[in-house]
Amino acid sequence: MRKPQQTLKRILFLLLGICVMWCLSLPYFILSKVDQEDKSVTADHRLTKKSIEWVDTSKAQDVIKMFARFVDELLSIAESSKNFSFSPSLKEQKEELHVLQVKMEAEKAKGQMRDEMINELRSDKRQLQQQVTELEELLKLQMEKKEEPKPDEKPEEDTEEDKNCPLPLTDGFPDCKGKVKWMKDMWKSDPCYTSYGVNGSLCSILVYLSEVETWCPVLPGRKVRSAETVKPGSDKAVVRNDLEGLYQSLADQTQFKWIQQRIKSMEEIWVEAGRSLSAKNNQAEWKVKQILVHPGLLTDEANLKIAENAFRGGPLGELVQWSDLISTLYILGHNLHLSASVPSLKTFLGNVAGNCPPLHSKLEPKLIYTDIVGLRQIRSVLRTSWDKYKCAVRVLDSFGTEPDFNHAHWALKHNLRSPFGGLNLIPMQFYTMFPHTPDNTFLGFVVQHQLSSEEHELLKSTKRRSQALVYGKRAAFWKGKEAYLDVIHKYLDVHGTVDDGALIPSYVKNHGIVTGSEVQTLLRQSKVFVGLSFPYEGPAPLEALANGCIFLNPRLKPPQSSLNSDFFKGKPNTREVTSQHPYAEAIGEPYVWMVDMYNQTDVQRAITAILNHSIKPYLPYEFTCEGMLQRVNVLIEKQDFCSAAQSWPPLSALQVVTAKPGVSCKRACQRAGLICEPAFFSHLNNAKTLASYSIDCQTSEFSSDHIVLPAYNSSSKQCLFQSDPLLFSCVRSDESLKRICPCRDYIKDQIALCKTCI
Repeated sequence: MRKPQQTLKRILFLLLGICVMWCLSLPYFILSKVDQEDKSVTADHRLTKKSIEWVDTSKAQDVIKMFARFVDELLSIAESSKNFSFSPSLKEQKEELHVLQVKMEAEKAKGQMRDEMINELRSDKRQLQQQVTELEELLKLQMEKKEEPKPDEKPEEDTEEDKNCPLPLTDGFPDCKGKVKWMKDMWKSDPCYTSYGVNGSLCSILVYLSEVETWCPVLPGRKVRSAETVKPGSDKAVVRNDLEGLYQSLADQTQFKWIQQRIKSMEEIWVEAGRSLSAKNNQAEWKVKQILVHPGLLTDEANLKIAENAFRGGPLGELVQWSDLISTLYILGHNLHLSASVPSLKTFLGNVAGNCPPLHSKLEPKLIYTDIVGLRQIRSVLRTSWDKYKCAVRVLDSFGTEPDFNHAHWALKHNLRSPFGGLNLIPMQFYTMFPHTPDNTFLGFVVQHQLSSEEHELLKSTKRRSQALVYGKRAAFWKGKEAYLDVIHKYLDVHGTVDDGALIPSYVKNHGIVTGSEVQTLLRQSKVFVGLSFPYEGPAPLEALANGCIFLNPRLKPPQSSLNSDFFKGKPNTREVTSQHPYAEAIGEPYVWMVDMYNQTDVQRAITAILNHSIKPYLPYEFTCEGMLQRVNVLIEKQDFCSAAQSWPPLSALQVVTAKPGVSCKRACQRAGLICEPAFFSHLNNAKTLASYSIDCQTSEFSSDHIVLPAYNSSSKQCLFQSDPLLFSCVRSDESLKRICPCRDYIKDQIALCKTCI
C-alpha cells in the first residue's frame, strides 16, 4: 500500500514542478517576442503590435487558469483519499501558483490602462490637428480681407437700420444707449422680449425700451397707448352727485366692508361738500385720472386682520383714512380701481413674464395709492417695470417717514434700522394722517361731525350732561390709570366704550363697543373727552372737539419716540411725541387742556377749569369733507414727481429764512409763522441763488455727507450744497452750521396749501 502512495506523490510533484516552471518562463518569452518585434516596426505600427501582444498575454493567462484549476482538482482528489497526506512544500507551491496568477492579472490591468491612455492621446492629436487647420484657414481669410480695399465701408452705427429708426435725443434718459446696447446682445436671453415684438432690429428695441419700459424717449410719430382709453370729451373730471357707482366695487371685496359702511353713513355729507367745492372753483382744468387704490394692510397676504377686527374694537385710524380717501377720489370724478389682494393687483397691473414688465395689464394708472405693505406687494408684481410707476406712487404712512430713514444707503451707514425705511422714494410721496413733518405730504382724513339729516334731528334734543367719556376701547389702555380716573370721578360721571367692562373701575358706565353714530351721541352729551395717553394721534379727539366736547390731553414725560418707546420702535423717524395728541395740543385752550395724569393736583386744576368753560363745536377746515376734497384735488392736479422740473408750489410762495446753528428748518420756519417747503430746496441749492438772498458764499462745496444742506458755515464763509436730492430734510439740524431754509405761507386750517397754491 505504501508503494502506490509514494508513486502517486512523485507523479504529482513532477506535474506541479513542470507547471510552475512553464508559468514562470511564459512572461519572459512573451516580452522577449515583443521586444524583438518592436525593433522592426514604426511608432504607429508598434501600437498595433501592442494590441496583439495583449491578446497573446490573455491567451497565456487562460492557460495558467486551466493549470490552476487542474491542480485544484488534483489536490481535491488527493484530499478525498484517507490514505494520502500532503507535504508542506506541496501546499506552498500551490500558493505560489495563485500568486503568479494574481500578478499576471495585474499586468493585464496595467496594459489596459496604457491602452486607454494611448487612445486618448490619439484623439487629442486629431483634435489639435483639426484646430490648427481651422486656425490656418481663418488667418488666410483675414489676410485676404486686409488685401481687399473697401473705400465705401461705413461705420457700424450708420447702418440702414439706424437710418430707418434713428436714436432720438436722449436728454433726460441717461441709461438709454446702454440699454440699447445690452438689448442688442441679450434680446434672445428671455422669451418675454420676443412676446413684446423685439426681433433684434434697432426699431423693435427702441419701441420696447420706450413704450414697454421707460429707459428711452418715445420715437417720433409714435404714441404710447394706455391700457384703458378715455373716450373723446370724457377726459375732464366732473364732481359726482352720488356714490352709487362706488358701492358695487366695495361690495365685491369683503376687506372693504367697514369702509363701505362709513362711506354710506357719510354719503349725504360728501355729496354736499362736492357741490360746494365745485361752485367755488373752475373745473375746466381738472383732468380725469386712472387711479389704483391698493391698501396692502387689508390684504389676506398681509395677515394683519385689520378688516376683521374693525367690528370687534380693533384700530380704526387707517380704515378711516382709506375710506375718506376713496370717497374723495370718487367724488372728484376720477376712475377708481380698488384692489385688496395680490391676485387682484396682478389683474390690474398684468402677469409678469420672465424679466419683462407685466403682460396684458388691465390698467395704466396715473396715480397709485397704497401703504408700505402694499408698496412691497406692488414692487414684487411689477419687478423690472417698478421704475416706470415709482413716481406715480403715494404711500399712506400714518406716522411719517423722515428723509434719512427713507434713504437706504444713508440709513444703513448711520444704523437707522427700520422695517419700514429704505424705500428711496421722494419723501413727499409719503402721505400722513396729521401734518407731522413738512418733509412728507399731509393727506389727513375727515372728522365725522356732520350727520345725515335724520341723525341730526335725533340729536337736536341732546343736552350736555355732567359726564366724562373716556377715550379707550381696550381695557388694557385703562390699566394703571385708576388714581387719575378717581379724581375725575369726583367731579363727573365717567362713561366708557370698552371691550371688557370687568377690567375697569366699577363706577364706570360702560356702553361696550358702539357704532359711530352712538359715539357722536355720547360726545354731544359729555363735557370732557378723557385721554389715557394711548392710543397716539387718533381721529377721536378731533371728533370730540367737533361735537363741542373738550379734550383732556395727557402729557408724555419723557416725550415718546422710536428711541425710547416700544410702540414707536422701528418707525422710520425720530419725531418726539410730547402728548397723546400733538395736533390737538397745538390747538390749545379752551378746546384742549394739557394734564399730567400722575399729578392729582394738576388733574384737579384741569377738571376745575374745564367745568368753568363751555365751547362751541370746532373743527379745522382741513379735517372737513370739503377741506379734504380741496386739498386732494390740488395735490392730484399739481403735485408731480414724474417731471424733473419743479413747478409746484409756485416759487412766488418761497420765503428764505436762515436758521441759527443747531436749529432745524422746521423750527426756523415755524418761528417765522411759516412752514418748511422741501420742494424749494433744489432751487436754493446753488451759490448764485443764495447770493440773491444776500448770502455770501466765498467758497462752496457739494456733498452727500450731511443731511442739513444747503447750509452756511459763518466762520469759513463756505456754503455747503446737497449732492443727493433724497437727503433734503426740514427736520434735522447741526450745531456748527446755519441752515438755509425754504419756507412758505399757508392757508389757515389748510396747512398743506400755500395761499397761491389753489
